[in-house]
Amino acid sequence: MTAPAIAIRDEMRKLIHEQIARFGHPAPLTSPALEDRHCGAERLLGDELDRVGRTGTLERQFRRAS
Repeated sequence: MTAPAIAIRDEMRKLIHEQIARFGHPAPLTSPALEDRHCGAERLLGDELDRVGRTGTLERQFRRAS
């Protein structure tokens, strides 16, 4: 993973935790529920970073080919 991707991942983690804390359930989340939400958000972020990386790779390949 590149340095920009790591920085994005870390910032997203902070934002996700803050959103869960501020806009979460009326009752406090249990540790397992919080962990489930955290893992789901990381999975989504990882998928998006992978997609962005593949798109960038394809664009570079097309530029070289032309």
